[in-house]
Amino acid sequence: MKDDNSNKIRLDKWLWAARFFKTRALAKKALEGGKVQYDGQRSKSSKMVEVGAIVKVRLGWDERIVEILTLSDQRRGAPQAALLYRETEQSIKKREYEAEQRKILKISQITPAGKPDKRDRRRIVQSKDLLLGE
Repeated sequence: MKDDNSNKIRLDKWLWAARFFKTRALAKKALEGGKVQYDGQRSKSSKMVEVGAIVKVRLGWDERIVEILTLSDQRRGAPQAALLYRETEQSIKKREYEAEQRKILKISQITPAGKPDKRDRRRIVQSKDLLLGE
């Protein structure tokens, strides 16, 4: 791990080293698709990261907001990768709440085969009402 700020590491390489993505190509694709924000703005994969920056990463259903603690350009085991960043309390609470809501509504299991019929539309409306608290 590289601890001093003078070392320059690309954002896609840091995301890969921090184990957010399996490959740098996937990290680059996520950056190009707008799934990653660096200090509140869309960034290119060539963006040089700095310690203390806030990175927002959307992974599937979840969105993580993390602060960069140290820099590394080497991919290591998950315990060492977790030392590269710290997830914000707000992000953790939001992820847990949304996971609980998905579990209650079983959204992750809904995979429509085509256009919803009348029964499916009623279920969709009911689940939206539950989610909005109406």
